[in-house]
Amino acid sequence: MASLFKKKTVDDIIKEQSKELRGTQRQITRDRTALERQEKQMEAEIKKMAKSGNREACKILAKQLVQLRKQKNRTYAVSSKVTSMSTQTKVMNSQMKMAGAMSTTAKTMQAVNKKMDPQKTLKTMQDFQKENMKMGMTEDMINDTLDEIFDESGDEEESQDIVNQVLDEIGIEVSGKMVRAPAAGKSVPGAAASSKATISDDEIERQLRALGVD
Repeated sequence: MASLFKKKTVDDIIKEQSKELRGTQRQITRDRTALERQEKQMEAEIKKMAKSGNREACKILAKQLVQLRKQKNRTYAVSSKVTSMSTQTKVMNSQMKMAGAMSTTAKTMQAVNKKMDPQKTLKTMQDFQKENMKMGMTEDMINDTLDEIFDESGDEEESQDIVNQVLDEIGIEVSGKMVRAPAAGKSVPGAAASSKATISDDEIERQLRALGVD
């Protein structure tokens, strides 16, 4: 019962109108088909009268054929108008929906603009930009400092550790087999004055043989 008293919306009216127009279009097509059948029958009748020599009957039927063809052509014009009406209805419906969507969007934008303070928003964006720049500068300073630290001491210490490790490994391998050489930069007392501190070629060959090097 509630649906009987429900107010029709624009979409409901347009649907009903489109349905009526489609029905009208189908009726026009049926009428045109009937006129085409009559046209063929009349043409056959005219040929029949012409063969029998009935000249007056041919004239009368010919006039009727002309009127029938005019009526058939009018069905094409009416059908075109019905199609145009249906298209206009659909276009108007689309325009109404677009206008409704624009109205809703405008109301939403108005509500947002009322709540949003342009000056406050601008200040927030400026503060964000300023803090972002400060963070970037701080990060660059930290990275530069770390690079300087590692470039000045890190690489050198790491290289020295590797050298020490290699020397220690060599020292462990040749322990008891080879006299440990003095550290670089340190002079051995009396080395310049005494020729006994100088290792001879025979001594070097002996140590190499002890290491298994031929």
